[in-house]
Amino acid sequence: MNFTPPIVGKKIPATVVTGFLGSGKTTLIRNLISQAGDKRIALIVNEFGDMGFDGDMLKDCGNPNCTDDDVVELKNGCICCTVAEDFLPTMEKLIARDPKPDHIVIETSGLALPQPLVQAFQWPSVRASVTVDGVVTIADAAALSEGHYSQNEEAIARQRASDESLDHDSPIDELFNDQLKCADLIVLSKADLVSAEAMAAVEKLVSDHARDGVKMIPSTNGNLSTAVLLGLDSEAEEDMAGREAAHYHHHHDHDDDHDDDDHDHDHDHHHHHHHDDFHSVVVPPRVFQSMAEIEAAVGETLTQPGILRVKGYAAIEGKKARVVVQAVGRRVDCWFDSVASDATGLVVIGLKDFDQSAVAAKLS
Repeated sequence: MNFTPPIVGKKIPATVVTGFLGSGKTTLIRNLISQAGDKRIALIVNEFGDMGFDGDMLKDCGNPNCTDDDVVELKNGCICCTVAEDFLPTMEKLIARDPKPDHIVIETSGLALPQPLVQAFQWPSVRASVTVDGVVTIADAAALSEGHYSQNEEAIARQRASDESLDHDSPIDELFNDQLKCADLIVLSKADLVSAEAMAAVEKLVSDHARDGVKMIPSTNGNLSTAVLLGLDSEAEEDMAGREAAHYHHHHDHDDDHDDDDHDHDHDHHHHHHHDDFHSVVVPPRVFQSMAEIEAAVGETLTQPGILRVKGYAAIEGKKARVVVQAVGRRVDCWFDSVASDATGLVVIGLKDFDQSAVAAKLS
């Protein structure tokens, strides 16, 4: 049985990808675009100084729907400091396109706060047409396992020292915490370089700073499925509670180099997370007695080891309209569908070894 729920709502979803210099943002985005199929993705990249974005990243991505014209570079300053001057006009131009993008991906500078950017989606000219599908924060597992935030901290230090606009009193650990705090999904990159024991310690460190229920996914070379990265439906701009930055100043930290975002690792691999490492199943759900029962069952499913997301449709006894289900982390959203249909099915996405029988027991 094949079941793909349609995209709910008419707003263009936008994914914000953040993380320190060298964490793997560019690699992940390149892979995401190459796997986007028929989706038309517009990409906004926040760059600084003389190191502009490498537009060639799209030329061999294999997706004819993503061209050089779909890449917009913002080079005039940190995206969280130049919202009015750069980001909002860029978004308004993308919204006015015909055809409109199916999805917008925004790669922030490595030392930019994601919170001001997410809040910018509340601007009236943007809010009516675009929503933050999710904030994806990439954390360098290899560096964290060695007690660092990045494997290129010298480059970060040089940028901070040379740029007078930076808030040098802002500790780098606070920025790291703020990036994690804003995340809807955390990718632990370079998992192939970390032992299982060290990865457990990294996961504990990261979870101490992330919001409750946010999922963490190990990754090697950014090779994660679009089914995992896109469609989080977080509407983050409407849900800032708990995402607040520890501090906010007019000047924010930023970096100007993405050279270290792309790495091919020839090391002994302890973890490989390719598409084969993720699995999805369609569960025919039982007929529930109430909306609350659906929410409870889906919520319990999300607590099962390895489960990342649940989405689809369910039915309530005595109700003609089916229920739309969208769930990620510990957030479960349910509402009655405006489309008349009695087809139901819940797609459960997770790591390939999740317990399908346990999932079926919760939902069937």
